[in-house]
Order: sequence, then structure tokens, then C-alpha cells
Amino acid sequence: MKKQSEARNLSMVMDLYELTMSNAYFVSGDIDTRVVFDVFYRKNPDDGGFSIFAGLEQIVEYIENLHFSKSDIQYLRELGIFDKKFLEYLSEFKFKGDIYSLPEGTVMYPGEPVMTVIAPLIDAQIIETAILLEINHQSLVATKARRICKAAGKRMVSDFGARRAHNVDSAVYGARAAVIGGVSSTATVLAGQMFDIPVSGTMAHSFIMFYKDEYTAFKKYAEMYPDSALLLVDTYDVIKSGVPNAIRVAKEVLEPMGKRLKGIRLDSGDLAYLSKKARKMLDDAGLSDCMIVASNSLDEFTIHSLISQGACIDGFGVGERLITSKSDPVFGAVYKIAAVEKNGIFEPRIKISENVGKITNPGFKMLYRVYDENGKAIADLIACRDEVIKDGEEIVYIDPKQPWKKSKFTGCHFKPLQTKIFDNGIYVGEKKTVKEISDYVKKQLDNEIWEEEQRFENPHTHYLDMTPKYYKMKCNLL
Repeated sequence: MKKQSEARNLSMVMDLYELTMSNAYFVSGDIDTRVVFDVFYRKNPDDGGFSIFAGLEQIVEYIENLHFSKSDIQYLRELGIFDKKFLEYLSEFKFKGDIYSLPEGTVMYPGEPVMTVIAPLIDAQIIETAILLEINHQSLVATKARRICKAAGKRMVSDFGARRAHNVDSAVYGARAAVIGGVSSTATVLAGQMFDIPVSGTMAHSFIMFYKDEYTAFKKYAEMYPDSALLLVDTYDVIKSGVPNAIRVAKEVLEPMGKRLKGIRLDSGDLAYLSKKARKMLDDAGLSDCMIVASNSLDEFTIHSLISQGACIDGFGVGERLITSKSDPVFGAVYKIAAVEKNGIFEPRIKISENVGKITNPGFKMLYRVYDENGKAIADLIACRDEVIKDGEEIVYIDPKQPWKKSKFTGCHFKPLQTKIFDNGIYVGEKKTVKEISDYVKKQLDNEIWEEEQRFENPHTHYLDMTPKYYKMKCNLL
């Protein structure tokens, strides 16, 4: 049995059925048949108007390093359910497929192909779990972070979530996703080291409680960190003790050094009331430049409420409700077969369900974002792979929710959303820094995505339309 301290081969992060199905394909001689799988999701978290695509970098790393070690093969052999030659095949396995994907950070919507895998059947099958777990986790946290930052407006938001995350990887990659979603920094040091994310932090109540009194603790901290002293003022009493002692340290310790108190942090109590009282005390003491940062079980709803009450808060440290997306903790992306190659042609496949929302969009297809003359995204469009869509031309489309309507796009720009990132198992994409991905998210939301889609209550539904040719193909399959 492997211990946590031993090196992990993440290639083994897969569901058993991926291997049992692959074993059956191998024994049946179907290993060279190419298939198309789509990744998509059915619902935006928190009934929002959109989601943020995140986790692509880790998917790329997984596929580039995908292999089965001798100890992996030995473990699988001991299960006693796999063909000997199949295990020999796995021992030399390398991914040999093509993958198309949205760029990481893309604003995305339910029902559309986020990622498309075109690969030999076994290759496509065994990467399912790894792809889904990365997209489901990081897209969830990035989307939640975007909502929180939207509520905070221009105020700073920092990730404080590591200690409430579901495990070590969740803390680290959750911090990465949070920055993609818009937070400015993280308290998680490993995430800062791995992804070049700004790290931030103040102090814990234990630091203050260790010393004989609050003033001594504040003094020690300010002397150690005079350029970044941000003092936690709610250990004993915010108004009677915490803020007065912070002011005293600002005057007696920092100002003689030529330094200013950076800020105070509130971590309990009525944050709206306390922040207003603290702001007046600080201003009266000549510390109008001193920030007030709030933490304690915050999310977009509590932040919106605080701001609407006139809370004097300059920044927020958001923990458990961000890192776990507490209000809606399941993203729900799925991985479904869409086509099977026969005689060089990809024949479409469709999943049918009594639940209409679970009927899949079949075939090897193209996804376009449609922009009006002002650069606003008015819809997304699914087309057959061989269809030619040209900018400015009049394009007839069908809204699958209202197929009886006759509609056209006129004078629009059509941007293909997916780009090829793997070609025959070789990565051909462009790697971006977390900062670049975060900037891309902001650019889309500031310039391309309608404000009506970004509101929390009853957001406008982004249209996912289909060309007549694609819609007819889907209906024929149904």
C-alpha cells in the first residue's frame, strides 16, 4: 500500500471502469478505432449567468506525463481482472490523440463543448476522470471567486481558504482557480510558490494571546513588519481595546520610524457596525490611509450586504465559502462520446434521456462565439465541423428552445472558441501564466459579456444556437 509520503503517479487517478472498459476494448480488438468525446456541463453554479473555464494547465500536465509504472502494472495485475496482454500494452502506453479546448479563463455556458478529445478509443477513455476532476474543481472555484469579486467591486479580495479546503491539492489548486476568477492574492504559500501568485497574510489571534497584552503583541508585530503591519483587532474588544491599541502602535512605534499603519482586520462581530466605528476612530487619529480588512465566513451575498449597509471595508479575506464554493459545491461537467469513426468519417452518437437536459449534442462539431458590431457577445453557435461560417455574412440559425422561429445573424463576427492543444499526443498549445489568464477573464467580462448576464438575481440566459444543418442532424438522430 502506498503511503502519502511516497511519490504519486497521477496517471492512476482514474475510475476503475475506465480500465475495465479499456480492457474489454483491447480484447475485442477495438484499440485503433477513433472516437470523439466532448466535455460539457449542464448548469451554472448558484444559478448564475455564466461560468469560468479553469484547470487546463493541470490537464495538460496530466496528459504529458501519462504513463503506468512497474508498480502500477503490478497493482493492476494483482486485481486479477485484466488480460495479461492488456497490461503489457499499458506498460508502454502514451496518449496519441488530439484535443481541442477553450482557452483557459474563457467565459462559458451550459451545453457547449468545453473540450473535445479525438483519439483512439482507449486513449480517450482513460483520461476521463482526470479531465473532469480538474475542470469541475477549478471551474467551480474560479466561478465562485468571480462572483465574490463582482460583489466586492474595486475592493481587494484575498483567498484565505486553505485550512477549510477539502485536502492539500484542493487548497493549492483552489487558490490558483481563485486568482483566475479575480482575487488579488492568496494566503496559501505553496500556491504562491508554484504559480507566482502574490501571497498575503496578517496574524492569528494566537499571536496576540501569546503575549501579556494586546498592545505588546501589536508592538512586536509592527517592529518586525513596519512596512506591512496589518493588525487583528477583535481578540478582546474591537472598539475599547483593539482599535485604540492599533492607533497607539501607529503613533508610538511606526510614526517615529517614518512608517504608517497599513491596516486593521476585523474577523468577528457585526462587521458593518464595527467597520464604521473603527473608520471614524482611525480618521480622527489622522489615520485615514489605514485600511480596514474584513474576514469571517464571507461570500458574494454577505459582501454585497455589507457594502449596501455602508460598511467601511477596503478589502476582504474570503475562506471557506470560496474554496469549497459552499453555496453550490458541485460543478457537474460530464464527458460523453459524441462520434465514432467509420471508414474515415465520424458518425455522430447521441445520448437520449427522459430528462431533456441530459440529451447530448452529438457529432464532431464547431463552437463559435457570435459578436455584434459593438464587440458584445450575443450568442454562441454550434455548427457541423464541415460548415463554413464567414464574418459579416447573413447566417440563419435555430434556437433549439424555440425551433419554430426564423432567425438570422447579420453583420456579426464569428470567433471559433476551441483551439487545438494536442496533436497526436504532442502539446501544441500556448501556456499562459495565472496572471495572464486572470486578465483574460477580466477583459471578457468588462468588454464582451453583457452586464445582464453578470447579475446575481435572474441573470439573462446566454443563447446557445445551432445552424439548421446541425439541428437537422440532431433531430434525425433523435
